Amino acid sequence: MRRSYARLEQPLVRENGALRPASFEEAIEKTAAGLSLHQGDSFGLFSCSKATNETNYIAQKFARLVMGSNNVDSCNRT
Repeated sequence: MRRSYARLEQPLVRENGALRPASFEEAIEKTAAGLSLHQGDSFGLFSCSKATNETNYIAQKFARLVMGSNNVDSCNRT
């Protein structure tokens, strides 16, 4: 297997404008805290029509139940 040295091997979090290595737990906590700032109408989700129906269903459930947003769209309207 060929190794790509450009690939990240651990999460990075932004602190004071700079990225620094972090544990997965810290990265998940920071992500959850950031998402909690953007609930309701300030959050939108775009889903792909090439994904399975199950994946699109879970995506819209996440947007509506977890994020409290009805701003869900997909490219399958075209």
